[in-house]
Amino acid sequence: MHLSLRQLSTFREVMRSGSISQAARTLGRTQPAVSTMVQTLEAQLGLALFVRTQGKLTPTPEARFFLEECEDILDRVERTERALDRISALQSGKLQVACHPAASSVFLPRLMTRFLEGRDALEASLIMRSSDVIEDLIASQQFDVGFSETPQPRTSITQADYDLECVCILPKDDPLARADLVTPADLDGRPMAVLFDDHPTAIQTEAAFREAGRHFNKRLELRTFLPGLHFVEAGLCVMVCDMITAYSQLHLAQGQQRLAIRRFRPRISNSVSILTPGYATQSVVARAFIADLKQAVGQMQEVMGQALS
Repeated sequence: MHLSLRQLSTFREVMRSGSISQAARTLGRTQPAVSTMVQTLEAQLGLALFVRTQGKLTPTPEARFFLEECEDILDRVERTERALDRISALQSGKLQVACHPAASSVFLPRLMTRFLEGRDALEASLIMRSSDVIEDLIASQQFDVGFSETPQPRTSITQADYDLECVCILPKDDPLARADLVTPADLDGRPMAVLFDDHPTAIQTEAAFREAGRHFNKRLELRTFLPGLHFVEAGLCVMVCDMITAYSQLHLAQGQQRLAIRRFRPRISNSVSILTPGYATQSVVARAFIADLKQAVGQMQEVMGQALS
């Protein structure tokens, strides 16, 4: 027995209206088509659903029982359709995002705030983890989207990579704040805040000083660049940091800049990536958020390019 939703909805309408003709008008179909549909349904069920006397239909007890079942089935289908409509309109669903520390204070929260506006039924999760942990969370399909420093390629992860340049952060009243760009020669011997020794930016920065024959004075070693902003503002050091941290500083300052952001040469690279599970199909919500995230990265590069010019 293979009953169709059309058969069930036709039967329900006949029961509601009490006649074939009225059901046909409501459904926008011909009376013979509705009558044939009911007769076919009865044949498939092996039950008489109506007693026909002088052109009138009288439902049988079996018809009343079957109507209850039809109502349950059709109501569930209609609820499912409404739920799917909300998901496709990004009004429902769940989004799980993991990001590395640099993006966790301003960049991702601002983006997620805009994404969630007007979508009250949409659930979201945002956690901060180190880049290597994010890689594992995405590879194991525990999160929909990861935003981290670029990992080594692996088949269990799909990634979109962005090569962002690092910038020099100085106190606003520092003489170098008037320069267009800063070099190791400018920072020769000056106290600096850098990340831990095996981080790519720390390795590149120290190498730039060594190749320029300048003294690299590492005063403060950090796990992330965010606390370094406070040390620079206090005049304890200068810092060559990632673009996302500098971009966050622009927003946090809200027009009251106490730090200067300048281009640093030679170029220090800090590559970040948008990560998604390689063996899973992305949800509609995740695809929409990823599109917004890609656009936000592009806008950040544009804003920082203007700030450094």
